[in-house]
Amino acid sequence: MLVSILTALQVVLCIVLVGLVLLQHGKGADAGAGFGAGASGSVFGAGGSATFLSRTTAILATLFFLNCIGLSYLIEQQIHRAPTALLKSTSTVVHRKAPALPLRPPAAGKDLGPAPVPAQAPAKSGKTR
Repeated sequence: MLVSILTALQVVLCIVLVGLVLLQHGKGADAGAGFGAGASGSVFGAGGSATFLSRTTAILATLFFLNCIGLSYLIEQQIHRAPTALLKSTSTVVHRKAPALPLRPPAAGKDLGPAPVPAQAPAKSGKTR
């Protein structure tokens, strides 16, 4: 159950992290000004959205990698706890020999005919061409 929760968290972290990276703009990008990156009275403060987005991205990236390490550890533990073979997982395996089924004689009145003769290889003669 913990693996399922951490896997769902991993997917959410991945999607949010991709979204944050796509929102950020490079140093020379003029298109980022459309989001209010240059305004001093913006929601994110005088530093603009660059520091807020970069710090949030760094925190989410750290959480993403820690979650990866935790998931790999938990899955590794599950693999080592799993039985290697089905027979090793059960302690009470009973081996019984199945009873032999009786052979039925051919039905009365039906003749099976003579037994087939196996094909024989042609005999070699001493003559060569």
